[in-house]
Amino acid sequence: MTAGPLERAILAAVKFTQSSARHGDVDSGEFSLSELAELAKSAGARVCERVLQARPTAEAATLIGSGKVLELADLVKLHKADLVIFDNDLSPTQQRNLEKALAARVIDRTQLILDIFAGRARTREGRLQVELAQLNYLLPRLAGRGKSMTRQGGGIGTRGPGETQLETDRRRIHKRIKKVDLELENVRGVRGVHRRQRTAVPLATVALTGYTNAGKSTLFNRLTSAGVAADARMFATLDPTVRGVTLPSRRRVLLSDTVGFIRNLPTTLVKAFRATLEEVTEAALILHVVDASSPHAAEQAEHVTKVLAGIGAHGTTQLRVWNKIDLLPGTPDLDGVAVSSVTGAGFDTLLAEIDRVLPFDSVETAHFRIPLTEAGCVHLLHELGEVITQRYEGEFCEVEVRVSESLRVRLSEYLVRG
Repeated sequence: MTAGPLERAILAAVKFTQSSARHGDVDSGEFSLSELAELAKSAGARVCERVLQARPTAEAATLIGSGKVLELADLVKLHKADLVIFDNDLSPTQQRNLEKALAARVIDRTQLILDIFAGRARTREGRLQVELAQLNYLLPRLAGRGKSMTRQGGGIGTRGPGETQLETDRRRIHKRIKKVDLELENVRGVRGVHRRQRTAVPLATVALTGYTNAGKSTLFNRLTSAGVAADARMFATLDPTVRGVTLPSRRRVLLSDTVGFIRNLPTTLVKAFRATLEEVTEAALILHVVDASSPHAAEQAEHVTKVLAGIGAHGTTQLRVWNKIDLLPGTPDLDGVAVSSVTGAGFDTLLAEIDRVLPFDSVETAHFRIPLTEAGCVHLLHELGEVITQRYEGEFCEVEVRVSESLRVRLSEYLVRG
């Protein structure tokens, strides 16, 4: 993401011993730091050192204890580190105190994720959503920042609204937030028009969701030949993409690829990306993609389920899709559909299962008697249905066909009833 030499970063995390027993392995310090390291690499950093402290509660002034602060300061000098990234959320006071004590730039997990999003948003909507989240994050951190707020593109954690917003006072920040909110509402209005246009021609939307780096975009590309960017970086895909897919029943559906979720996804992002997440909440079916090769697959799936419940999508029909089975030894026994986006294994089963569970536009056998002057209707049945028999009788074409309810209604005037 960044040009020139990689920034040298030191990672720090606190595991609170009083609450860790309630959360299990997913919140273990090592797993947490490993995920933070992947995020840092995605942002363009070279991780020099990792520091983990276990303590019962947070230190009010610096989150970590005074001994760890001194240890971090020594590591910053040793590695000539540019910044220290905390896996925990920092209060504005803690962030300022740590920067003073460490003589280095300090950011937290939320700021790191916001920075990655800022570098990857491509659409106007995506950029507005990121800016809104960053402005809301920045607002309580204005006091006491002084000249450090004038940086523009000065490294990880500084990308986003730009110098004009970073130098402004609270009044102008509030004004900008209101303006971005208004612009986003306009974008949502346009998205709503597009959605209504889509529903005018009944096509169900199937939304791909899952933990970041679960292989959603690779799966999306194989299903749709869309050419969406797909690589090993976390949050490689940010802006949603929608493409058409034909199911075995000849039903056409819209497949939507959305941003990946992550443990402790910042609430500012969940709120700011409301319009994008509407693609998930209004879908007829959710494909929950899980990295079957990950040792933390079950925990990651649980976090995605929690986010889906948080955005109101818990009542939507879901299909679990276990991806990357090519990385597993033998044949896995998994609850759901097992596929490999790389080899294409399991894709016929996946499409058939989508066809079976999709609660939209049911397929039934119907009998049509169409005048020969309406050859286009016969062609439509061949294109969008599964023709069983076809015969000509006088000036009519008799067609028995398995067809979707929407097409049956569309051609109802030629339907033979009884």
